[in-house]
Amino acid sequence: MKEVNEMHVAVLAGGPGSEREVSMASAKGVAGALEGNVAKVSFVDVKGADFMLPDNVDVAFNVIHGTFGEDGELQAELEKRGVPYTGARRRSSEVAFDKILSKNAFVLEGVSTPDSEVVLINQGNCTPGFVGVPCVVKPPREGSSVGVHLVETPEELNAAIADAGKYSDDVLVEQLIRGKELTVGIVGDEVLPVVHIQPRSGFYDMSNKYPWMTGEGGTDYFCPADLSDEVTRSVQEQALKAHQSLGIEVYSRVDVLLREADDQPFVLEVNTIPGMTESSLLPKAASEAGMNYANLCLKIIKLSCNFD
Repeated sequence: MKEVNEMHVAVLAGGPGSEREVSMASAKGVAGALEGNVAKVSFVDVKGADFMLPDNVDVAFNVIHGTFGEDGELQAELEKRGVPYTGARRRSSEVAFDKILSKNAFVLEGVSTPDSEVVLINQGNCTPGFVGVPCVVKPPREGSSVGVHLVETPEELNAAIADAGKYSDDVLVEQLIRGKELTVGIVGDEVLPVVHIQPRSGFYDMSNKYPWMTGEGGTDYFCPADLSDEVTRSVQEQALKAHQSLGIEVYSRVDVLLREADDQPFVLEVNTIPGMTESSLLPKAASEAGMNYANLCLKIIKLSCNFD
């Protein structure tokens, strides 16, 4: 196997899904970080399964968030073509991307996660049975908070389910946990410092995640999060347990809510293709741990090649 600095790396960007613009920003960052650190970098705009790769690619660096990037489909296509790639393999990608499948795995493995139920849109009664209000309504196979609603009153519930139902016939309704929004990066066996995500208003939706894209909102980030050593360990332990419960290879970023009443962490989801601009949360946490942006990208490639 070649050394990483001898490789031709194709950075896969964009994708056909709702997170295309965010993915393009991540991929440009990764391509820039790799320039001069590997033999050759090729930027590939992926719009579907018929994408073309340049000749003699040693590894594909997948930076496609959401549909056809994070859901196992791109991984299956690359495996069919015999092209090594970065990040989680096909099956773990499928499970992590589907919030219902990942929730089932969390429960099975004893990961602390909010109570939830699945509402089937096409079966008449769309009213949740036991979670109640307040709750969070979300489509199970979208990222970047697409279609997610915080429901505070019974009157808001049906509209939230109807909107989330635009993305799929099944909708996840989850217990609302009030507290700090946290995220924890995992790279190989290393659990990175906890990041506290503090939206300036509302919750961590598209406008607060990507104000550069939406022209509104905004969020402050604190790394390491201002938590006691005991709470930090508890959050990191649950994050690692969630990562392992899904069988995720190489790296991920685990989203956690820390309940304000008792500092109990609740895992929401695991992102197998987290944001990768230089200012994104995984690189931010890696930097706090002493790993700069370029070295993070190189480490992801090196770890990924061990699975091929």
